[in-house]
Amino acid sequence: REEEARLKAALGPALLAVEHYGSTSVSGIKAKPIIDILAGIARLEDGPALIAPLAALGYDYAGGKVVPGHHIFGKGEERTHMLHVVEYGSVIWTEALCFRDALRADAGLAREYEALKVTLSEKYAERRADYTAAKASFIQAVLDRR
Repeated sequence: REEEARLKAALGPALLAVEHYGSTSVSGIKAKPIIDILAGIARLEDGPALIAPLAALGYDYAGGKVVPGHHIFGKGEERTHMLHVVEYGSVIWTEALCFRDALRADAGLAREYEALKVTLSEKYAERRADYTAAKASFIQAVLDRR
């Protein structure tokens, strides 16, 4: 909530919504000590305009091509926060929150996801993109159930 308040103060009306998502937003499962934040803006192409105000908060811009449909910002030399700026109300926005909410609502599903993440983090310890890609089929299967 503290980071949300800082983001709202820095970005003003450009920031339409803020959500805590990712594994740290799901109670009871293992997660890296990095808070994933989903920030909704009106148009994805406006993301670069956020670079300067976010830099003032300690966020580095990782780019708009790292994850399709996202502008990624990381906070801290040893990352404490990852900010994913996406178009508010888009499929990306909706699916991210749908997946989070599914994990929050079903402890068994959350534990299954946790086990997958542990296995994949060991297998792809040095290959972040491969780790993320390997989770995609599980995430899609959960979204297909909705």
